Amino acid sequence: MESPGAATRADVTGAQTASTGAELAASTGANPAASTGAGPDAEAAQEEIALRTIATFANGDARSALTTLEMVLLNGEIRMEKTTEILTISRQMLEQCLGKKALLYDKDGEEHYNLISALHKSMRNSDADAAIYWLCRMLEAGEDPLYIARRIVRFASEDVGLADTNALTVAVNAYQSCHLIGMPECCVHLTEAAVYMSLAPKSNAMEVAYNEAKEDVARQPDAPVPLHIRNGVTSLMKEIGYGRGYQYAHDYEEKVTAMTCLPDELVDREYYHPTTQGMEKKWMERKNALDTWKREHRGK
Repeated sequence: MESPGAATRADVTGAQTASTGAELAASTGANPAASTGAGPDAEAAQEEIALRTIATFANGDARSALTTLEMVLLNGEIRMEKTTEILTISRQMLEQCLGKKALLYDKDGEEHYNLISALHKSMRNSDADAAIYWLCRMLEAGEDPLYIARRIVRFASEDVGLADTNALTVAVNAYQSCHLIGMPECCVHLTEAAVYMSLAPKSNAMEVAYNEAKEDVARQPDAPVPLHIRNGVTSLMKEIGYGRGYQYAHDYEEKVTAMTCLPDELVDREYYHPTTQGMEKKWMERKNALDTWKREHRGK
């Protein structure tokens, strides 16, 4: 999705800043600056007003409502009445929590894209400290931790890949942890994942490989599958050559054959170009050895 322009973002931010108090008043039916009465009835009324206001500002987004509620509960004042803890939620504090989300992080605006871009590029540049900062900026402003976790999962293959095969495991585990326990506890799991991605060796060979193959698919979307690697499930298919000449790798000592598997138009095409970073150096050596063996046994 394309991010909105800077001018639009400025207008939105200004409007949110000016309207937070007015919207709060409209949603509660009262002046945001007004003081509240005391007593059980007044407290019950204020609790209902607070919940209704949070629901109004969430605009149908349940996760946003829960995040705001967590923020309110963490910032509320606790007092003791005999042996019971009473949480006091003032109108001013509620307005501050709602305003904080509106001012610092508009999920549909440019800042949303700026911050996730900053996190991604900090990790790519192996800057763990910057990655922690941008991650914290997003989480403290109310971003969905699962959104960040999904982006880190993508990063693990796009920017680390086979240079560190454990990166994807770390990223997926972080996502599952966020899904299991949510905020605020899952912030440490995301921090761990962001630091790991930042310090891991880097390779974008997976993305490059896919994009090169994608270009060939666009040019030749209907290149036929070679007959010898087609699955001949009927007598007619077998009669016209499906599966004929197929070489089962496990029947050979080297567990590899000289059989070609790409369409005839793309024979010898290479997409994966391993780097020498981290563990990928091992895969580069393995691929080079296999390519050399196949060329020799194909008589090339």
